[in-house]
Amino acid sequence: MKAAAPIAIAVFLMALSPPASAYVGPGLGAGAVAAVLGAVGGLLMLVVGVVWYPLKKVIRRLRARKE
Repeated sequence: MKAAAPIAIAVFLMALSPPASAYVGPGLGAGAVAAVLGAVGGLLMLVVGVVWYPLKKVIRRLRARKE
C-alpha cells in the first residue's frame, strides 16, 4: 500500500495541471512510432534468440536420437 501512495499523488498532480499549448509535428510523431516499433521488434528478436533457437536445437537433437 505504501508504494501506491506516490503514484496516486503523481496522478492527482497531473490531473490538476493546466493544459499545455504545445505542437507535436509529424516528424516527432513518426519518430515516436518508429521508436516504439523498434523497441517491440528488439524484444521479439531477443525472445527468438534466447528462447526459440536453443529450443529448436534441442528438438533437432531429440529427433536425431529417435532415428
